[in-house]
Amino acid sequence: MCGITGFIDFRKTTSEEELCKMTSSISHRGPDGEGIELFNNELAQVGFGHRRLAILDLTEQGKQPMQFEHLWLCFNGEIYNFQEIKKDLTNLGHSFQGDSDTEMILHAYLQWGKSCLDRFIGMFAFVIYDTKQNQVFCTRDRAGVKPFFYYWHDGLFMFSSELKSFHEHTRFHKEIDRDAVAAFLQYGNVPTPHCIFKHCKKIKPGHSLMISLSNKSIEETKYWDVYDAYNEPKLDISYSEAKVETESLLQSAFEYRMVSDVPVGVFLSGGYDSVSVTALLQKDRTEKLKTFTIGVPDLGLNEAPYAKEIAAHLGTNHTEITCTLKDALELIEELPFNYDEPFADSSAIPTTLVSKIARQDVTVALSADAGDEIFAGYNRYDYMARYGAKLNNIPGFVRKSAAATMRVVPSEWIPILKNKYNFHNRYEKLKNVLRDPSDQNIMLSLSQQFTDDQMKRIMTSQFESLETAYSSTQMNAENRTSLAYMMAIDYQTYLVDDIMQKVDRATMSVGLEGREPFLDHRIIEYAAQLPDEFKYKDGIKKRILRDIVHQYVPQKLLDRPKMGFAIPIAKWLTTELRPMVDDFLSEKKIVEQGILNWEEVDKMKRKFYGGKKEYDTKIWYVLMFQMWYTKWM
Repeated sequence: MCGITGFIDFRKTTSEEELCKMTSSISHRGPDGEGIELFNNELAQVGFGHRRLAILDLTEQGKQPMQFEHLWLCFNGEIYNFQEIKKDLTNLGHSFQGDSDTEMILHAYLQWGKSCLDRFIGMFAFVIYDTKQNQVFCTRDRAGVKPFFYYWHDGLFMFSSELKSFHEHTRFHKEIDRDAVAAFLQYGNVPTPHCIFKHCKKIKPGHSLMISLSNKSIEETKYWDVYDAYNEPKLDISYSEAKVETESLLQSAFEYRMVSDVPVGVFLSGGYDSVSVTALLQKDRTEKLKTFTIGVPDLGLNEAPYAKEIAAHLGTNHTEITCTLKDALELIEELPFNYDEPFADSSAIPTTLVSKIARQDVTVALSADAGDEIFAGYNRYDYMARYGAKLNNIPGFVRKSAAATMRVVPSEWIPILKNKYNFHNRYEKLKNVLRDPSDQNIMLSLSQQFTDDQMKRIMTSQFESLETAYSSTQMNAENRTSLAYMMAIDYQTYLVDDIMQKVDRATMSVGLEGREPFLDHRIIEYAAQLPDEFKYKDGIKKRILRDIVHQYVPQKLLDRPKMGFAIPIAKWLTTELRPMVDDFLSEKKIVEQGILNWEEVDKMKRKFYGGKKEYDTKIWYVLMFQMWYTKWM
């Protein structure tokens, strides 16, 4: 895993110094080396910058940017099945100088062109410059594990693993997209393919760009889509057969993520996802896996005792990481640098803490994300199963009449209930859902922090709602269920823009490679075709995964409420962080920026400080934006 950056400058004015600065800005992603290449093509100037975190082939043979014949490559990620592909290429007459997946990509692209992506099992973001065809090919892995930002304006195309590289180029036109600000405040992130800056975008997962130097055009192509799996007919298979096949796929995917020339560890929280990774990898190994668990007792985040029991049962070499409130608070000031696009998931703090400690012992860590999106683990799936059909069974005129009444009766007027925790948020969401209880609207309501009406009040100017994967209509009617719809949406939205972004920046901020074994595309392609009841049945979430895990870990060690990585935002914002809130959310700063409506921000603050703790996340979102703005604008 590494950091990549570079440019195509049709005006040919970019200096080598600018390329060096762009590359150095992401040095934390690759502390083991740096490489740059500058090409002066008659059509355009092309620059590649690379920061290396050496994982496979630690010799100079793995250095980048890398050349093979007329192709140059700048690559971030891992292709786990590269040895098998190398054998196929060797049989076709290819010979290799080193033993890296980087070199394999060049040969594969020469042999098969962009269809080589269909053979890759891995996480990747890479750029190939074809000096013969005068083309630059850019691509991102199927699930969006690896980030890929690009900028295209005034004859300048730039790309990078992180936005901060663009700030080092003198021709970067740094203008905030207010539509993206509104989206951030609703979701806590800027949804793909959009970006906080105008002229910037992210490559969608499973997509590629082909840039022609001859006619200055960019052509986007989709090579993979999760809906292709969801739109397949459901498998006619017994539950026991499905369990065996699912375990076999998990085992293969997990083992692939152990391929490395440096030490590998596993983040073990004690929940089903991380326990499944640990159990399946440890069961046939004599060497003990290195496992890591974080506990922050001051925050009520202490899964360490549960994880310790499970680690002892499985026989891993276990490390407990105990952090203090002070450790967590000190990280907050680092967030705007690490997350150089506004990002509001507060679990970035414990994720960064555990990454820092793990990096002392290993260079690679397996993280068990995406189990919820693949095997139906979120509470919102339970909510939809329990209440979705009931809401739709209410006659339309009754729902709409109730919503109309709620529209003219503010939540503050409701006696007794107005003092209940989170009543005002739920009141606003229920109003929207009563108007339209479709799967799409319920999903939006559960995913957004601010409603559209609230956003109209908090923004100083009009904005357009961004088109996102939340509005996708790609699922075939014959295969569509509420559960399948929600899981597919989560796979393309929350997983990509929140979880993957969080883990990538947290791990790479300390030069740690985070691998995601559940995001082997073969797993979702299979699981999407399983009947819903194999994943969710009678209130049991992640049914098939739970039953696989119970073969190796007693159920009594796992049955407890899901803890997650939530931190006590409400408490912090009214105590240790209150001076920060008062500074960044001051009238002077809000008014000077001219983006947010001071009266609405002030109203939120007063309600929050007056005891309305349900405003904690809204205040946190605004604080994260304000801190980002101060750092980067």
